[in-house]
Order: sequence, then C-alpha cells, then structure tokens
Amino acid sequence: MESTAIDSNNNNNSNKGLLEYARKSTPPPFLLKTYMLVEDPVTDHVISWNDDGTGFVVWQPAEFACDLLPTLFKHSNFSSFVRQLNTYGFRKVATSRWEFCNDMFRKGKRELLCQIRRRKAWSNKQQPIAPIQATPQEFEEDQRSSSTSSSSEYSNLIDENKRLKKENCALSSELTSMKKKCKELLDLVAKYAHLEKEDDGGDDDERPKLFGVRLEVGEERERKRKKAEIREWATILLAQSCK
Repeated sequence: MESTAIDSNNNNNSNKGLLEYARKSTPPPFLLKTYMLVEDPVTDHVISWNDDGTGFVVWQPAEFACDLLPTLFKHSNFSSFVRQLNTYGFRKVATSRWEFCNDMFRKGKRELLCQIRRRKAWSNKQQPIAPIQATPQEFEEDQRSSSTSSSSEYSNLIDENKRLKKENCALSSELTSMKKKCKELLDLVAKYAHLEKEDDGGDDDERPKLFGVRLEVGEERERKRKKAEIREWATILLAQSCK
C-alpha cells in the first residue's frame, strides 16, 4: 500500500511537471495572435513592425479594430487590446503613434514569446506565501492607473481625430482650387476655339490683299495678341495643375 501511494505521488508530480513544462513552452494565445497580425505583410498599412523590429506600430487604429481584431479575437475594441498588451508588459513608446514594445516580442524571434508572462502571474510567483488579496490602497492605485491609461488613450484618439479633420480640410481646399483652375482652362480653350473659327472665315475674309497675300490690319493684330495671351495662360494653368 505504501509503495502504491508513493508511486501515485510520483505520477502526480510527473504530470504536474509535464503540464508546467507545456505551459512554459507554449506562448499564450493572445501573444501568438498578435504576432500573427504583426507578421502578416498584407496588413502592413494597418499594423507592422517598427524600423528595427523591436516593436510594432498600429498605423490605423480604427481600421485595425473594425477589420482585423474580430478575425482573431472575440471583440473589436481597440482599448481592450491595449489593456491586454499592458498586462503582458508591453509599453507604449511613442506619443505621436500607437507603437508598443516588449523585450521578448521581436521580429523573427517567435520563440521568445514563451518568456512573456502576464504581470499577475509574475506577482504571484514573487510572493507565494502571502495571501492573494488586494488592499484598499492597492485597489485605489489600480483604479487610478486604469483611469489614467483610459484618459491617455482617449486623448490620443482625440488628437488623431483632429489631425484627420485638418488633413480633410486641406484636401477639400486643394480640390476647390483645382476645380477653379480647370474651369478657367476650359474658358480659355473656348475663347481660343472662337478666335480660330473667326480666322477660318475663308472667302468672307474682307482684309485687303497685296500680291495675293492678306494684309494684317489692327483688328487682326489684336486677335493674334489675344490668342497668344490665351496660350500663355493655358500653359501656366496646366503647369500649376501638374504640380
């Protein structure tokens, strides 16, 4: 009986050891899915590695949340995704864009993902004897940290929205200017065509001839001058439109 009990304990310890090894050698699903999103070259315009491969950047947060998150996660909430990153030790390293870094999350180093653990798990390992119970002070600090993080995310989204509105206004102004130039160009073409039609009057041309050649009079010189001006303005407008 005693030998059987010992064998049973050894088997239990062995199983626990195998489970612990499997847990440590397999990256958490969240990290694997995030790595897949970053690695996919098709979505580089939405999310990609930074220049040196030590972190990744979400270039289009709205498109990322609506189109990519639901493909691998059960939600389309960008703030929830950022909170998950925080629990795994990622840090936002830029103020002008959504760039995140973790020392074990690197381009071409997928095997390092196994070394990333949730912060809560680390805390439990460091204090195995102490009861897992948050004090009121710790709870308040966590609430303040969460509130600060949410406020920062909201502020960044507001700044992004302002930037997009500014770009939209600039594009709208540029479009209006191009429409105006196009109309001016069409008007010049119409005037030029009208003058050409007058020049092609044929036999109705009443200008005097000298040795069979029509002589230019003041009206003819004025018409040629106008045509030259029209050509010059048309050239300028075309050059401006192509810039």
